[in-house]
Amino acid sequence: MPAPVLVLQHELECPPGHVGEGLLRAGLELDVRHPYVGQPLPGDLAGHAALLVLGGHMGADDDADFPWLSQTKALVREAATAGIPALGICLGHQLAAAALGGVVALNPRGYRRGVLDMGWTAAVGSDPVLAGCGPMAVQWHHDLVVVDPPGTTVLGRATTGELLAARFAPTVWGVQCHPEADAGIVAVWARGDRATAVASHDDVAVVDEALRQVRDHEITLAKTWSPLARDFAAVVLG
Repeated sequence: MPAPVLVLQHELECPPGHVGEGLLRAGLELDVRHPYVGQPLPGDLAGHAALLVLGGHMGADDDADFPWLSQTKALVREAATAGIPALGICLGHQLAAAALGGVVALNPRGYRRGVLDMGWTAAVGSDPVLAGCGPMAVQWHHDLVVVDPPGTTVLGRATTGELLAARFAPTVWGVQCHPEADAGIVAVWARGDRATAVASHDDVAVVDEALRQVRDHEITLAKTWSPLARDFAAVVLG
Protein backbone atom coordinates (compact mmCIF):
# COMPACT_ATOMS: atom_id res chain seq x y z
CA MET A 1 0.00 0.00 0.00
CA PRO A 2 1.46 3.42 -0.95
CA ALA A 3 1.78 6.19 1.61
CA PRO A 4 -1.47 8.16 2.10
CA VAL A 5 -2.46 11.38 0.40
CA LEU A 6 -2.40 14.30 2.82
CA VAL A 7 -5.74 16.12 2.46
CA LEU A 8 -6.10 19.61 3.94
CA GLN A 9 -9.76 20.44 4.61
CA HIS A 10 -10.24 24.09 5.61
CA GLU A 11 -13.82 23.93 6.86
CA LEU A 12 -16.62 21.47 7.50
CA GLU A 13 -18.61 22.58 4.44
CA CYS A 14 -15.77 21.80 1.98
CA PRO A 15 -15.09 18.03 2.18
CA PRO A 16 -13.09 15.95 -0.34
CA GLY A 17 -16.34 14.75 -1.94
CA HIS A 18 -16.08 13.16 -5.39
CA VAL A 19 -12.31 13.66 -5.62
CA GLY A 20 -11.69 11.91 -2.31
CA GLU A 21 -13.98 9.05 -3.32
CA GLY A 22 -12.15 8.72 -6.64
CA LEU A 23 -8.76 8.55 -4.96
CA LEU A 24 -10.01 5.82 -2.65
CA ARG A 25 -11.37 3.86 -5.62
CA ALA A 26 -7.95 4.16 -7.26
CA GLY A 27 -6.35 2.42 -4.29
CA LEU A 28 -5.02 5.39 -2.32
CA GLU A 29 -5.52 6.12 1.37
CA LEU A 30 -6.45 9.58 2.62
CA ASP A 31 -5.05 11.33 5.67
CA VAL A 32 -7.60 14.12 6.07
CA ARG A 33 -6.58 16.93 8.41
CA HIS A 34 -9.05 19.46 9.88
CA PRO A 35 -6.99 22.45 11.08
CA TYR A 36 -10.13 24.60 11.56
CA VAL A 37 -10.89 22.53 14.67
CA GLY A 38 -7.30 22.59 15.89
CA GLN A 39 -5.97 19.44 14.28
CA PRO A 40 -2.27 20.03 13.53
CA LEU A 41 -0.74 19.78 10.09
CA PRO A 42 2.48 17.84 9.59
CA GLY A 43 5.65 19.88 9.36
CA ASP A 44 6.55 18.28 6.04
CA LEU A 45 5.35 15.71 3.53
CA ALA A 46 7.49 12.84 4.81
CA GLY A 47 5.26 9.79 4.99
CA HIS A 48 2.79 11.13 2.41
CA ALA A 49 2.64 10.26 -1.27
CA ALA A 50 0.79 13.39 -2.38
CA LEU A 51 -0.98 16.56 -1.24
CA LEU A 52 -4.61 17.59 -1.86
CA VAL A 53 -5.64 21.09 -0.73
CA LEU A 54 -9.38 21.78 -0.68
CA GLY A 55 -11.54 24.91 -0.80
CA GLY A 56 -12.78 27.30 1.86
CA HIS A 57 -14.26 30.74 2.42
CA MET A 58 -11.01 32.34 3.60
CA GLY A 59 -8.57 34.18 1.35
CA ALA A 60 -5.19 32.81 0.34
CA ASP A 61 -3.44 35.61 2.25
CA ASP A 62 -5.54 35.42 5.43
CA ASP A 63 -2.67 33.80 7.35
CA ALA A 64 -3.14 36.07 10.36
CA ASP A 65 -6.69 34.81 10.91
CA PHE A 66 -6.06 31.22 9.79
CA PRO A 67 -2.47 30.39 10.78
CA TRP A 68 -2.44 26.99 9.09
CA LEU A 69 -2.50 28.70 5.68
CA SER A 70 1.19 29.54 6.06
CA GLN A 71 1.92 25.87 6.76
CA THR A 72 -0.21 24.85 3.78
CA LYS A 73 1.77 27.09 1.45
CA ALA A 74 5.03 25.70 2.85
CA LEU A 75 3.82 22.17 2.06
CA VAL A 76 2.98 23.24 -1.51
CA ARG A 77 6.49 24.64 -1.91
CA GLU A 78 7.93 21.38 -0.61
CA ALA A 79 5.82 19.44 -3.10
CA ALA A 80 7.08 21.62 -5.95
CA THR A 81 10.70 21.32 -4.88
CA ALA A 82 10.67 17.61 -4.07
CA GLY A 83 8.56 16.51 -7.03
CA ILE A 84 5.63 15.31 -4.89
CA PRO A 85 2.23 15.38 -6.65
CA ALA A 86 -0.05 18.14 -5.35
CA LEU A 87 -3.51 19.29 -6.39
CA GLY A 88 -5.29 22.44 -5.22
CA ILE A 89 -9.05 22.99 -5.55
CA CYS A 90 -10.50 26.54 -5.48
CA LEU A 91 -8.85 28.02 -2.35
CA GLY A 92 -6.25 25.24 -2.73
CA HIS A 93 -5.59 26.44 -6.29
CA GLN A 94 -5.15 29.99 -5.00
CA LEU A 95 -2.90 28.87 -2.13
CA ALA A 96 -0.70 26.94 -4.55
CA ALA A 97 -0.36 30.01 -6.76
CA ALA A 98 0.44 32.27 -3.81
CA ALA A 99 2.95 29.78 -2.41
CA LEU A 100 4.87 29.68 -5.68
CA GLY A 101 5.06 33.41 -6.36
CA GLY A 102 1.66 34.33 -7.76
CA VAL A 103 -0.85 36.90 -6.53
CA VAL A 104 -4.45 36.30 -5.43
CA ALA A 105 -7.10 39.03 -5.14
CA LEU A 106 -10.83 39.64 -5.20
CA ASN A 107 -12.35 39.27 -8.64
CA PRO A 108 -13.33 42.81 -9.73
CA ARG A 109 -16.23 41.25 -11.67
CA GLY A 110 -17.65 39.77 -8.47
CA TYR A 111 -18.70 36.22 -7.70
CA ARG A 112 -18.61 33.46 -10.29
CA ARG A 113 -21.23 30.81 -9.53
CA GLY A 114 -22.86 28.03 -11.48
CA VAL A 115 -21.85 25.52 -14.13
CA LEU A 116 -19.44 27.39 -16.39
CA ASP A 117 -17.05 26.74 -19.26
CA MET A 118 -13.50 25.76 -18.25
CA GLY A 119 -11.91 27.55 -21.20
CA TRP A 120 -9.38 24.78 -21.75
CA THR A 121 -6.22 25.75 -23.64
CA ALA A 122 -4.39 23.60 -26.17
CA ALA A 123 -1.85 22.69 -23.47
CA VAL A 124 -4.40 20.62 -21.55
CA GLY A 125 -4.37 17.97 -24.28
CA SER A 126 -1.02 16.64 -23.13
CA ASP A 127 -1.52 17.15 -19.40
CA PRO A 128 -1.40 13.89 -17.40
CA VAL A 129 -3.98 15.02 -14.81
CA LEU A 130 -6.50 17.31 -16.53
CA ALA A 131 -6.57 16.11 -20.15
CA GLY A 132 -9.60 13.89 -19.59
CA CYS A 133 -11.80 16.34 -17.69
CA GLY A 134 -15.06 17.80 -18.95
CA PRO A 135 -15.67 21.15 -20.67
CA MET A 136 -17.90 22.54 -17.91
CA ALA A 137 -17.49 22.59 -14.13
CA VAL A 138 -18.95 23.97 -10.91
CA GLN A 139 -17.55 27.41 -10.19
CA TRP A 140 -18.24 29.02 -6.80
CA HIS A 141 -15.69 31.67 -5.89
CA HIS A 142 -14.96 35.35 -5.39
CA ASP A 143 -11.14 35.41 -5.31
CA LEU A 144 -8.91 34.49 -8.22
CA VAL A 145 -5.28 34.28 -9.25
CA VAL A 146 -4.45 37.65 -10.81
CA VAL A 147 -0.71 37.06 -11.35
CA ASP A 148 0.46 33.59 -12.36
CA PRO A 149 3.54 32.15 -10.63
CA PRO A 150 6.70 32.02 -12.75
CA GLY A 151 6.74 28.98 -15.01
CA THR A 152 2.98 28.40 -14.91
CA THR A 153 1.41 26.40 -17.72
CA VAL A 154 -2.10 27.77 -18.23
CA LEU A 155 -4.53 24.92 -18.85
CA GLY A 156 -7.82 26.78 -18.57
CA ARG A 157 -8.81 30.45 -18.64
CA ALA A 158 -12.24 32.11 -18.75
CA THR A 159 -13.10 34.44 -21.62
CA THR A 160 -13.09 37.23 -19.04
CA GLY A 161 -9.51 36.39 -18.06
CA GLU A 162 -9.82 34.38 -14.84
CA LEU A 163 -7.25 31.59 -14.46
CA LEU A 164 -9.31 28.41 -14.11
CA ALA A 165 -6.73 25.63 -14.31
CA ALA A 166 -2.95 25.49 -14.28
CA ARG A 167 0.14 23.42 -13.78
CA PHE A 168 2.13 25.68 -11.47
CA ALA A 169 5.14 23.35 -11.26
CA PRO A 170 5.95 19.95 -12.79
CA THR A 171 4.03 18.15 -10.01
CA VAL A 172 1.65 20.90 -8.78
CA TRP A 173 -1.77 21.43 -10.33
CA GLY A 174 -4.58 23.82 -9.46
CA VAL A 175 -8.22 24.11 -10.54
CA GLN A 176 -10.41 27.07 -9.62
CA CYS A 177 -13.54 24.95 -10.06
CA HIS A 178 -15.09 22.42 -7.66
CA PRO A 179 -14.86 18.92 -9.14
CA GLU A 180 -15.32 17.51 -5.64
CA ALA A 181 -18.72 19.09 -5.03
CA ASP A 182 -22.07 17.39 -5.52
CA ALA A 183 -25.38 19.26 -5.38
CA GLY A 184 -25.73 18.62 -1.65
CA ILE A 185 -22.40 20.30 -0.90
CA VAL A 186 -23.22 23.24 -3.17
CA ALA A 187 -26.66 23.62 -1.58
CA VAL A 188 -24.95 24.34 1.75
CA TRP A 189 -22.82 27.05 0.12
CA ALA A 190 -25.89 28.47 -1.61
CA ARG A 191 -27.83 28.63 1.64
CA GLY A 192 -25.10 30.77 3.22
CA ASP A 193 -24.74 32.98 0.14
CA ARG A 194 -28.50 33.40 -0.10
CA ALA A 195 -28.72 34.59 3.50
CA THR A 196 -25.91 37.08 2.85
CA ALA A 197 -27.64 38.30 -0.30
CA VAL A 198 -30.93 38.83 1.54
CA ALA A 199 -29.19 40.77 4.31
CA SER A 200 -27.38 43.02 1.83
CA HIS A 201 -30.36 43.40 -0.52
CA ASP A 202 -28.48 41.72 -3.38
CA ASP A 203 -30.04 39.56 -6.08
CA VAL A 204 -30.96 36.26 -4.43
CA ALA A 205 -32.11 34.87 -7.80
CA VAL A 206 -28.49 34.73 -8.99
CA VAL A 207 -27.61 32.30 -6.20
CA ASP A 208 -30.74 30.25 -6.78
CA GLU A 209 -30.03 29.98 -10.51
CA ALA A 210 -26.45 28.85 -9.89
CA LEU A 211 -27.66 26.08 -7.58
CA ARG A 212 -30.28 25.03 -10.14
CA GLN A 213 -27.55 24.65 -12.76
CA VAL A 214 -25.52 22.43 -10.45
CA ARG A 215 -28.54 20.23 -9.68
CA ASP A 216 -29.49 19.95 -13.36
CA HIS A 217 -25.96 18.91 -14.41
CA GLU A 218 -24.92 16.91 -11.35
CA ILE A 219 -24.78 13.47 -12.98
CA THR A 220 -22.95 14.71 -16.08
CA LEU A 221 -20.43 16.67 -14.03
CA ALA A 222 -19.64 13.69 -11.80
CA LYS A 223 -19.05 11.53 -14.88
CA THR A 224 -16.99 14.00 -16.91
CA TRP A 225 -14.78 14.95 -13.96
CA SER A 226 -14.16 11.42 -12.65
CA PRO A 227 -10.91 11.26 -14.70
CA LEU A 228 -9.37 13.91 -12.44
CA ALA A 229 -9.03 11.65 -9.39
CA ARG A 230 -8.19 8.63 -11.54
CA ASP A 231 -5.39 10.41 -13.41
CA PHE A 232 -4.03 12.22 -10.38
CA ALA A 233 -3.89 8.84 -8.61
CA ALA A 234 -2.01 7.40 -11.59
CA VAL A 235 0.61 10.14 -11.22
CA VAL A 236 0.86 9.43 -7.50
CA LEU A 237 1.23 5.70 -8.02
CA GLY A 238 3.79 6.25 -10.76
